[in-house]
Amino acid sequence: MSPPEPRLTRRGLLISGAAVAGYSLAAGPLRADPIRTEPAGLVTGMVELPVADRTIPAYRARPEGPGPFPVVLVVHEIFGLHEYIRDVCRRLARAGYLAVAPDLYVRQGDPAALGSADAILERIVLRVPDAQVMADLDAAARFAVSEHGDPARIFATGFCWGGRIVWLYAAHSRELVAAAAWYGRLEGASRPETPEHPMDLADRPLRPVLGLYGTEDAGIPVESVFKMRKQLAQAQSSSEILLFPGAPHGFHADYRESYRPMAAEEAWRRMLAWFRQHAEGEKAPGG
Repeated sequence: MSPPEPRLTRRGLLISGAAVAGYSLAAGPLRADPIRTEPAGLVTGMVELPVADRTIPAYRARPEGPGPFPVVLVVHEIFGLHEYIRDVCRRLARAGYLAVAPDLYVRQGDPAALGSADAILERIVLRVPDAQVMADLDAAARFAVSEHGDPARIFATGFCWGGRIVWLYAAHSRELVAAAAWYGRLEGASRPETPEHPMDLADRPLRPVLGLYGTEDAGIPVESVFKMRKQLAQAQSSSEILLFPGAPHGFHADYRESYRPMAAEEAWRRMLAWFRQHAEGEKAPGG
């Protein structure tokens, strides 16, 4: 049976400060009515996630009951594990998934303490090794399975910085069934911490990724998206990329002015359909 669609409510009061509302200060002014998914009927909250060298914080949301539930690893955007990402986890839980969002910056710093995206990039993001993130996501998948998750149905989704990570994880993990990458950067300079980018992996075996991009993304040119599409097609990849007309970077981020409701809702629907399609394919005889 397919998971039910998420039931969402809206908070109509003006939010006076990002920190008070649980959002990153660096994200800038908040929209007055970001989506708020109520936790009633869900198991939600912060947990400690065992990883190779320590524990790291993570947010977990799942339906009540014994499961097993399909798993979604949620990879946060540049602003870290703030309220928007926690709400995404609750939305996925409403749709029948066990969602786990690890704090992948915790060793390098706290983005909530910084006042701009540039500061987060310089002081935290550029110091986060991709290899560390891959290992933490592997640990998050193991944790999810131990918490009523189905090991045969593990998915991932990520936004902005997390969108790039999702492409990398699709090349790294063999347990992953499929993934959805929201406007993740596709190419860039090679550095010790980030030796490869999604474009470098397009001709390698990838778990199926659904890329979700906007035509008006100032940081990810449409030419880059078309180039990635071409390389995926030449490699006969099972991954796909959708382009949403008029959508800027961050078009799913309902707490920011970049939010585009029609594109966000359609992309979310496509993501859930992608997960269902590939879960069914994994379970099909001979699939």
